[in-house]
Order: sequence, then structure tokens, then C-alpha cells
Amino acid sequence: MPSFAPGDDPGPDFGALLRRVGLAVAPPATPLGPELAITHGTTVVATRYADGVVMAGDRRATSGNFISHRSIEKVFPADRWSGVAIAGAAGPAMEMVKSFQLQLEHYEKVEGSALSLEGKANQLSQMVRNHLPAAMQGLAVVPLFAGYDLRREAGRLFQYDVTGGRYEEDDYATSGSGGLHAATVVKLGYRDGMSRIEAIDLVLKAIITAADEDSATGGPDPARGIWPVVATIAVEGFERVDDAELAERYATLTPAGRSSS
Repeated sequence: MPSFAPGDDPGPDFGALLRRVGLAVAPPATPLGPELAITHGTTVVATRYADGVVMAGDRRATSGNFISHRSIEKVFPADRWSGVAIAGAAGPAMEMVKSFQLQLEHYEKVEGSALSLEGKANQLSQMVRNHLPAAMQGLAVVPLFAGYDLRREAGRLFQYDVTGGRYEEDDYATSGSGGLHAATVVKLGYRDGMSRIEAIDLVLKAIITAADEDSATGGPDPARGIWPVVATIAVEGFERVDDAELAERYATLTPAGRSSS
């Protein structure tokens, strides 16, 4: 591992530090052929509610027309008050999340204070932009970022394009192959000042609908005990919603659950 003398400041940018010491991963030199099956994550969604934001992701990952994983996780804490949800090539996406988490921790340790939520969103934008050469080879990553802004005392959310373009959304954002169907559900059901339960129900409906319309998106699977990853981010910080609560909410949303209650 590299070491630094007292006068050799590693700087607040963890990505730049990796490149400086030669540990950055180089993108593939040629386009990936069809014989190499790449695992892809699919649908993620985020929406604001009265106390912050809710993020959700389905659990299915696909390789072409095959289901490669049924219980992959796509929603992660970035730090205490923010989270990131991944869609696209799963391997590079998870690597980006780890680097992003380390970048925020590295910055705080070097500078003695945490980045603002705006700064975190900008940092993730730079990471997506730096990934563009790999995206051009078929390894695109398009995340969502959301968090609770302690300065504004409100939840905020951001979406990105493959070039690193960063766009703040007022109400909701989606990404992935089922994102269009999920966005339609959230658009029709969203209202200002939703409660936590209403926001959880809305993102669950969005995942269920996306799974009905998009074969790459996996809906709740009670038989296997597989539920979407849902997390709230409010003044208390990032909190993952328990599977037991999701099962309870799912039962109230589906015809079978309502008829048996």
C-alpha cells in the first residue's frame, strides 16, 4: 500500500489519489463482444416525502435474456445522510459505489468536515464522467443519488446521464430498464407532503408495475422471501426498511393480500 510523508498531502480527491499512485482501473481497450455476458442491474426509483427521500431498487440482475441473480442489492448508503442507487453494468456500478463511499470518507478525514450534499452530487457526477470510456465499451452505469440536506432541512435527489450530466429533480427520479414504467406510477401517485408510509407504498407500486412490464425487473417474491431494497433518508440518517414491514405493505397493495386480510 502507498504511504505518504507528512509534507506529501494526498489531497481531498480519492479518485485523483488512485490515479496518482497507479491504482485506477483502466477501461477495456476494445468493445466487449456478445460472447461475454455482462450482469446488469435494472430498476431503481427515488421520491421525496415530507421528512426526506425514499429510495428503492428491485433485486433482479440479468445477463442478456438470463436471470443471473435474484437478490442483488442496488441501494446503498453513501454516508450517514445520503444514498446511491445503481442501474447498468453491475460490476462497475458496485465498484463506483465503493469508490464513492471511500471518497466521502477520505474527504472528511482530510478536510475535517463533510462535503455538502451538493458537493457529494457533484463528486458522483465526476465519477460517472470518468467512467465514460468504459461506458462506450458497453459498461454504462447510470446511478441515482439522494440525501437529506442538513442546511436546507429537506430531502433532495439527483439523476445522471452516461456522460456525467447531473440533474436535480424536484419530486422523483428513476433509472434502469424499468424506469419508464416506474416513473409513470410515481408521477401519477406523487403528491407534496406524503408521509413515510405513503412514499414506501408508492415506490413499491412502482417496482411492482415495472416488474409486470419489464422482464429484466424483478418484483417482490414472497415465496423466496425476496423484497425490494427500500431505504428512507431523513434527519435521522439512512435507514433501510425491514423486509417484515415491506411484506406488510405489499399485502395491503395487492388483490390477494387485501382479500385475505
